[in-house]
Amino acid sequence: MDIINKDTLNSETEEQKKVMKRTIKDSVFTDLFQNKKYLLQLYKALHPEDNVTEDDLTDVTIKNVLTDNIYNDLGFVVEDRLMIFVEAQSSVWTVNIIVRALMYLVQTWHDYFERTKQNLYKSKKVQMPIPEIYVIFTGERKTRPSEISLAQEFFAGKECGIDVKVKMIYDGKEGDIINQYVLFTKICNEQMKKHGRTRKAVTEAIRLCKDRDVLREYLSNRESEVMDIMMVLYDEEEIMRSYVESERYEAKQEARYDEKIETAKRMLNDGALSMDKVAEFSNLPIEVIERLASELQPV
Repeated sequence: MDIINKDTLNSETEEQKKVMKRTIKDSVFTDLFQNKKYLLQLYKALHPEDNVTEDDLTDVTIKNVLTDNIYNDLGFVVEDRLMIFVEAQSSVWTVNIIVRALMYLVQTWHDYFERTKQNLYKSKKVQMPIPEIYVIFTGERKTRPSEISLAQEFFAGKECGIDVKVKMIYDGKEGDIINQYVLFTKICNEQMKKHGRTRKAVTEAIRLCKDRDVLREYLSNRESEVMDIMMVLYDEEEIMRSYVESERYEAKQEARYDEKIETAKRMLNDGALSMDKVAEFSNLPIEVIERLASELQPV
């Protein structure tokens, strides 16, 4: 019988759980639809009446060059339409995504005018594609509005200088590319709950998706890239969780420090204790007590 080296076993276990290096910043969402074959399927899922080909699609996705976060936005032009997609994976619903979509739209228009050499400051009216904005929400939600708008959500429906209407997509139609992508995210979430944020969770999710004919071709051709993307995503989510916990801890520490300061001030005002005793009872450095005492001195 072969003897398994304990260090080797531990190394292999750590390798299974190892978070991949942060070199890939696309989400699976953007990686999938960078392929025009799947991008065309996405468009036809929403506009089956249009007779367009891959050559009619122009990718105008804004590359996230200013930040180091994974991004999951998608933009492309089809004839006279500007299609903008924002994916929301969070289980926490937020209408702030409307603002994010609006900012994305404005930046896309800006890039479009530069690319087509149109000048906003000349008298000639500029030409621009008609925008369609979609949010693909892959989280869980009881109520599912088909559309959300800036005016309704932020200004109680009052007349305002600008409005943005966002069409919501939750599941897609059975078998279409949207439906397959949503199923992929759900299977990934299920495996993550079962195996944690590990490589095993990703490999199992990919295996199950291929077995169930969910993005089978894409996952077969891009399995290693998807693996890297998902591991990076897990890593960044863990970092964000740690950051939030750290911020909460610091906030508590600051609150406790403020309480100590107020206690020391009351003791100093009372005048019954020496500064050394105030420092001892308030658990503050004597230098802080001396500074407080000088600030409390009448001018």
